[in-house]
Amino acid sequence: MLDMDGTLLDLGFDTWFWHTLVPKHYAALHGISEEEARTRLRPKFVDIAHTLQWYCIDYWTRELGLEIAVLKRTVQERVGYLPGAEGFLQRLSTSGKRVVLVTNSHPETLAIKDERVALTQYFHATYSTHSFGMPKEHADFWPLLLQQENFDPARSLFVDDSLPVLESARRFGIAHIRAVRQPDSSAPPQATGDFIAIDRVCELY
Repeated sequence: MLDMDGTLLDLGFDTWFWHTLVPKHYAALHGISEEEARTRLRPKFVDIAHTLQWYCIDYWTRELGLEIAVLKRTVQERVGYLPGAEGFLQRLSTSGKRVVLVTNSHPETLAIKDERVALTQYFHATYSTHSFGMPKEHADFWPLLLQQENFDPARSLFVDDSLPVLESARRFGIAHIRAVRQPDSSAPPQATGDFIAIDRVCELY
């Protein structure tokens, strides 16, 4: 089971989108500076971190008065794989293992990114947490996924870049967990606590 953003796709796109492009458009909408826009947006982001709303472009469209999906589509050429990730998926697709994408990304965001990088072709199943009504961080998500996917936690590998997500998966009982150390190619590596870490998913194959 693999995460999308920060595990397979470069989180640098999302960092740039939310911290540079959105403040630019929010500033223009309200006639303020980009720095003031970032100041206003920061608590909005912090308040709902690790909730399903944080990942919901419909929520942000209403909250910010910006057409987030339209904005993402205008810059989708910036979406890309992390180094080695697509080659890893190509090799994995011939391994005989069942490969599942489990993402907090909104279905429309997933579709926009898939149009650009053709990600979903490498997976037997693709799950957005929005269809379950809760993110991967929530303990109740995993039993719901189990009902859909019927996997054996003791024989499953889960890879993600979010430590709260990994902790939730570990509490559920997934035996094999890996944390991605550098989800954003433009940023320094992140601390991964006591999780076994990899720099790139290609290290797994």
